[in-house]
Amino acid sequence: MLVHPENPRRGATGGTALEVAAWLASRGYPVHPLAPGTKTPAANCRECTGRRHSPELCPCHAEGRWCHGFHAATTDLDTLREWWRREPEFGIGVACGAAGLVVIDVDAHAAAVPDRNRLLPGIPIDDRVDLTGLESGFDTLALLAAHRGRPDPCEDTGTLRVRTPSGGLHIWYRAPEGGPRLRCSSGSSSRVALAWQVDVRAEGGYIVAPTTRTAAGVYEALPGARLPGSLPPWLAAELVRTGHVVEDHSPAPSTGRSAALEPGSRPSVTGGGREAGRRLLSGLLAEVGSCATSPSGTAFSEKLNRAAFTAGGLVAGGHLDAAEGRLLLLEAADRARPHQPRRNVLIVDTGLRAGSDRPIHPKERT
Repeated sequence: MLVHPENPRRGATGGTALEVAAWLASRGYPVHPLAPGTKTPAANCRECTGRRHSPELCPCHAEGRWCHGFHAATTDLDTLREWWRREPEFGIGVACGAAGLVVIDVDAHAAAVPDRNRLLPGIPIDDRVDLTGLESGFDTLALLAAHRGRPDPCEDTGTLRVRTPSGGLHIWYRAPEGGPRLRCSSGSSSRVALAWQVDVRAEGGYIVAPTTRTAAGVYEALPGARLPGSLPPWLAAELVRTGHVVEDHSPAPSTGRSAALEPGSRPSVTGGGREAGRRLLSGLLAEVGSCATSPSGTAFSEKLNRAAFTAGGLVAGGHLDAAEGRLLLLEAADRARPHQPRRNVLIVDTGLRAGSDRPIHPKERT
């Protein structure tokens, strides 16, 4: 369970934030520190403050330091012990994407209610529907569920629900296996939103873990399940409908069949091109593999990101098969850092997507 069964203010093992963080990490949820008394990530280290480099290339991560918020999240217990030894009052953040979580963040902020056609994006609300008393995300999420003839997620005792200090609610779900990757959104957004005052925390974001204390109060689990349940299919469908799917620019695995190129598609991988692509990637994979001899101080994340970025460019240039490249990257990463498979996947997929926008041709890299 995520919290003590009789006293939700106590951690999973009876007390400290470190114990809760370690419990989460032991179950595959990468965590990162939050600044004491707040719900925001601990500040970047001095060397990184003000610099404009990508989190994946940040040297702090390879050296076991927190930096760039949820990008530093880890399940490595030695790293967590060191972080919380340095600051026992850290709160706990969970990287939703790497943890395979989709969290529905229901707000109850005092705000003017927008026009009824903005309450449920894409769903017109007839003027005959009485909206008297509607004032928060609790109401709009219940309205969406009623419109679909489904139970209100706020009342779902089959999954972990966490009351926030501001009176809101975090509803934790496991992302559907094999389904589309889902991303964050704000309920006030005019572009991607599930419902007014209902945020979504998924890939690209983090959630505050229960038992974390801020100046406003404690994040407390409500009665019911103490672990995230499966995301209800109807809710997953709503997230897809409202544009929460992460766009994947990587090409589909090769089927071995010839096909005409559609506009915007990737060029096919020829025999000679594939061989050249493998040669270029092999050196970078060797650098990733060399990190296996040392648990830290080897710039592992930077090397893996560089290899993934290059692989993405090779795929875009028609010199590497997408599925093969991803497999080679993950195999090298898991050999070097077997204790953090989710983080390895995150680095690889991020690097592949970034590299796919910049085609690479081996003859140009001499």
